[in-house]
Amino acid sequence: MEKLKKIIRRALYPGTAVVLISIPVGIGSLCYSFLIAGEDTLVAYISYLVSAYALAIVCLGIAPVVRKVSRSLHELPYVGKYLDDIPFKTNLSVHLSLGVNLLYVALNAFSGVRYRSVWFGTLAMYYIFLSVMRFLLARYSQKRGLGEDRKCELSRYRMCGIILLMMNIALIGVVILVISDNKGFRYSGMMIYVVALYTFYITVMAIINMVKYRKINSPVAYAVRVINMAAALVSMLALETAMLTQFDDGSTSPHFRQIMTGVSGCVACAMIAGLGIHMIIRSSRELKRGEYAQKGTDDQTSRQRGGKE
Repeated sequence: MEKLKKIIRRALYPGTAVVLISIPVGIGSLCYSFLIAGEDTLVAYISYLVSAYALAIVCLGIAPVVRKVSRSLHELPYVGKYLDDIPFKTNLSVHLSLGVNLLYVALNAFSGVRYRSVWFGTLAMYYIFLSVMRFLLARYSQKRGLGEDRKCELSRYRMCGIILLMMNIALIGVVILVISDNKGFRYSGMMIYVVALYTFYITVMAIINMVKYRKINSPVAYAVRVINMAAALVSMLALETAMLTQFDDGSTSPHFRQIMTGVSGCVACAMIAGLGIHMIIRSSRELKRGEYAQKGTDDQTSRQRGGKE
């Protein structure tokens, strides 16, 4: 049994030289199979195995490197602070996402004017409101910090929930308009691939941040994550609508786009409405009961204890 474990370990960790060689070998075998030999040949099946093995040992071999790089990054002053200081990271992320959000507003506004598209114009307005909320939260976190004044944070948290609900009503109207007219929109040139890359990135990051930082006891920090999720949902809806139009070769049913847009629109609007309602109810209950006072006292006590220790 021990001998078998050693063989398996040797096969999975063959050394740096073998890992480096396996990369061009795996890529080259796949290119040869697809371009010359054909997909249903013996050479192709062998190349699949070779490339799968190459991918496995590269992933396993790169893991220690990633850990070493991570430790080195934590030792750098500003990078380490960004990775370890959650309030600082949240504050910086809000400012960065605000900048990207404004660029996205400009893109949709330009497309709305150029193509005379109600959908692009609505997206621009939607992201303008998201930018306003991000700006208010960024300004608050910069002035007061996170977790310092829970009552004030709850008020801004509730305000963001109300704005989300109001924006969602407009979004529902536009989705209904798109479905009834059965008209899509296009991004010029290769722009759709850039939008797709951006959309998948912000969606993955929104989900990760929702799960990773769920225990942070700050309504403002949670509001930032909710706004990121709302932006990701609308971006996914817009991307789907654009792709259904851009890659339609005429062979699909004329009602297919309406059904897909309707289902995706209902899911996105329902999730955003649910997030907004949750924010309003949660903040209103806590403000009404005065729970923030107790929590603020507990936070202050813990900071004092930490200072004494």
